[in-house]
Amino acid sequence: MLSLIPAALLAGLCLYGLFRGVEVYTVLTDGAAKGLQLIGKLLPGMVVLFSGIWLLRASGLPEALNAWIAPLLGTLGIPPETGLLLLIRPLSGSAAMAAASELMAKSGVDSYVGRCAAVMLGSSETTFYVLGLYYGAAGKKPARWVIPAALCADLACFVSSAWLCRVL
Repeated sequence: MLSLIPAALLAGLCLYGLFRGVEVYTVLTDGAAKGLQLIGKLLPGMVVLFSGIWLLRASGLPEALNAWIAPLLGTLGIPPETGLLLLIRPLSGSAAMAAASELMAKSGVDSYVGRCAAVMLGSSETTFYVLGLYYGAAGKKPARWVIPAALCADLACFVSSAWLCRVL
């Protein structure tokens, strides 16, 4: 029964458009053309972003940075094991999900590290992906302080999630 909802919605919208005197097929094809133009604007940026993320992961740099920042994370109250997640999350949601799954498999889902990883995933954003997508769609360059502000918000999410997990 639920599988009929999209078809019924589309048919209802088409009937509504016909009764209002709208050329439904023309409007649909115009919308599809605009969607393809938007994809054409976004695709180059997404290809560059995904290639960069893949190269970064393949280089081993995040793991080296994780070892370097582990003492700082400990002083902030963030479990040092979540350092890789902290570094990867602003870049890629799927890579962050893989890092969190690895942490939870190793430490346990209900452990302090596992809970922190879950809250970090839920409270932060894939900053560079979102900025690339939104600014690419708008056809503009990010303002000077957008990226530092977004990264500070991500850091605040990571620190507060570690505090929240300690309280829970």
